[in-house]
Parts: sequence; structure tokens; C-alpha cells
Amino acid sequence: MSGMASMTRVSDRIIGRFSNPQNRNQGSPRAFFCVSALVFVASVALTIVWCRSMSAMGRMRMPGGWIMSMAWMRMPGQSWFGASGSFVGMWTVMMLAMMMPCLVPMLTRYRRAVEETGKTRLGRLTALVGSGYFFVWTVFGVVTYALGVALSRLEMQQLALARAVPISIGVVILIAGLFQFTSFKARHLACCLQRPECGRTMPADTATAWRHGLRLGLDCSYCCAGLMAILLVMGVMNLGAMAVVAALINVERLAPVTMRVVQAIGVLVIASGSFLIARAAGIA
Repeated sequence: MSGMASMTRVSDRIIGRFSNPQNRNQGSPRAFFCVSALVFVASVALTIVWCRSMSAMGRMRMPGGWIMSMAWMRMPGQSWFGASGSFVGMWTVMMLAMMMPCLVPMLTRYRRAVEETGKTRLGRLTALVGSGYFFVWTVFGVVTYALGVALSRLEMQQLALARAVPISIGVVILIAGLFQFTSFKARHLACCLQRPECGRTMPADTATAWRHGLRLGLDCSYCCAGLMAILLVMGVMNLGAMAVVAALINVERLAPVTMRVVQAIGVLVIASGSFLIARAAGIA
């Protein structure tokens, strides 16, 4: 009987918590973090499945000793519309897996800024900010696919261009490392870390939430341009490259001494690019 009484008391507390109008109004922080964790885990699992399924389709070796990603190819019987839709869908899932850890702090700051207004629908507004953020990444995915398909066609038609790919990969990575030291990178990284500003309240309406998500997405995509370029040239379905790039993106957002970490990453990337250039040129 005592066990039943304890269960009843626990149930009453849970029901009371979620039936409280104030809790429904502001949204539960625990529920927010639980949903974020579930989205992250699901997106990671789907990304792994996608990458393994693409790897199982075989490899296309190109002149110069490199392997073309099958992400830019149509499957037998697949239309270009279907291929692009499949890529963009999986790109969005991949962005969920890579960006959720650094997005959660930004959404937390937004929730605090909106909570101070005492308005309703915090959970819905948070979801709208996240949707705006990933909408920007989806648009970048569309552009990435178009450029990837066009470039892969050129590489298959122009053997000289295909042979230059290994050294070009090193050059892109070298430039990505230099990008870490630019004021452009520092400015957009600061925007990611500071929006909304501490102590500032934000209107609790859908239009503001959507625009805030778009701004976060643009700042984040500009900030991550160099590191994302590394992923694209190393292979968009390369799980190892994906894990490394995702780790670097999140470390530079969550580290206590941000700019030192950013510059340290830049040094590491520059060294990697220089090594790949030297190896492609036959020096190393």
C-alpha cells in the first residue's frame, strides 16, 4: 500500500507540473533538452545509415588516385529531381547531427530572452527558431548539391582537372585554415555566441522567432564556411571527416577561450593542408 501511495504522489506531482498554466506557458527546460537530445541521437543514427549505404554502392576511382563521392551520382532509375531531393534531405539530417550541440546554447539564450517577456508558446517559438536555422543550412545544401554535380561532371570529362584534384584538396584545406584568422570569421562567431545579447528581451511572436532563426543560421554558416569546405573536399559521406569537422565546429563554440581555440584549429588545418599539397606534389 505504501508503494501505491508513493506512485500516486509522484503521478500527482507530474500531472500538476504539466497542468500548471505557467509551465505550459513557459515550456519545460527539461523537455527542451530531452527533445534536443532525441533529435541529435536520431539524426546521428540516420546519418551513419546514409553514409554506410552510400559506401556500399561502390567507389569511383579517378585519375590522380582519388575517389569521387557517390553523393553526386544518380542511382539507376533515379531522376535528377529524386537524387537532389534525397541529397538535400540527408544533408539536412547531417546538419542536425553536426550542429545540434552548438545550437542548443543559442536556443537556450533565446528562450531566456523570451521568458522575460512573460508571453506564451515558448516551446513553439523555440521550434520555429530552430526551423529557421536549419532552413538556411538546407538552402546551402541545395547550392552545394548543384555545385557538386557540376564539378563532378567536369572532373569526369576533363582528365587534367581530375588529376589536379588531390593538390586542389590541399589548397582548399590550407585556405580554410587561413580563414580561421580572419576578422570575418571572428565577427560571425561572436554573433553566434552573443545573440541575443545578455539581458536583452525579445518579442515573443512567430515573425521575430523565424527571423532570429534565419540570422543565427546565416551567422553560423558564414562562420563554419572554412570547416565545411574541408568536409566537402574530403568527402561529404566520409564519416571520419564528418566527425572531425563536427568536433572542431562545436569545440570552437563551446571552449572557454574561444579565439585561442579558433586560431589553434587554424594552425592545425594549415599544417594538414600544407602536408596534403606536399604529398600531392611528390615532396612528402
